[in-house]
Amino acid sequence: MNLAESKVAERAFYQPGASSVEGLPLALQMFHNRPLVMLKPHWHAQVEVNFIVDGHVHYRMNDHDISLSAGDMCLFWGGLPHQLVDASDTVFYAGAHLPLVHFFRLHLPADVRHRLMTGATLVTSATDDSDRHNFERWFRYGRSGDPAKAQHAVDELVLRLERVRFEPYRLVPEVQTLDAAASPFDQQSSRNVGRMCDFIAENFLYEIDSVDIAAAADIHPKYAMSLFRKSTGMTLNEYVNLLRLSYAQALLMDQDANVLRVAMESGFGSLSAFNKAFRKLAGMSPSDFKKSSAKSTA
Repeated sequence: MNLAESKVAERAFYQPGASSVEGLPLALQMFHNRPLVMLKPHWHAQVEVNFIVDGHVHYRMNDHDISLSAGDMCLFWGGLPHQLVDASDTVFYAGAHLPLVHFFRLHLPADVRHRLMTGATLVTSATDDSDRHNFERWFRYGRSGDPAKAQHAVDELVLRLERVRFEPYRLVPEVQTLDAAASPFDQQSSRNVGRMCDFIAENFLYEIDSVDIAAAADIHPKYAMSLFRKSTGMTLNEYVNLLRLSYAQALLMDQDANVLRVAMESGFGSLSAFNKAFRKLAGMSPSDFKKSSAKSTA
């Protein structure tokens, strides 16, 4: 084993777990630590914000790569596979995983919100020392156990992200044709989408359909399906499956996991439906994912 291989062998890597972001779609998690390189892409049902405090990182997103250095901040939809593939020895970052209900509170340009939900990454270098202090404080407030402090941290974070529209930023990839899905929504529409997201997140492990989801927002099923797709770029069924797949990948990290049992515990009605949905998102079968995870931890 050469020196480079030795360093890789000794390095700690990120591994999803049932109690990590992948398995908790309702959780708003704030972090302030050294990121771990990922051996494979992962996905989760939250929007992610990263602020690089020190060092640099390189991400491989669904269809593009980005590199960030100290002072850079990015925002992206975690529902598409993404992977932290490299990080400097000095790297330190802060940020949060925001459930969709918080994302829909953001007053961002309609085209930006649409681009984020369909795979783009928003990147800005318009940050300052106050961001370093604020992210650290939001992390402390979020972990304080005090609901008032935690809510205050969320409110301040949302306002900070909204400030992006007044300062220089870029979307990666840069070129995207706008369509009807980028049209703005009124506050009631955003609230309706938020109610649907909440209901799905609380019930995705059970058998639910568009009628159940629409009833949670007190709107017609056809309108619910149209509104949700325009807002997120996904159908209701695709979003339900995303939460189930996020939860499933965490369960599959257990060496003793049985693929059929994971399929049932994740809310899929059959192994074939689970295999089809998993392969579509991950590019491999659940069994292959489990095998590759076992090899990476050996």
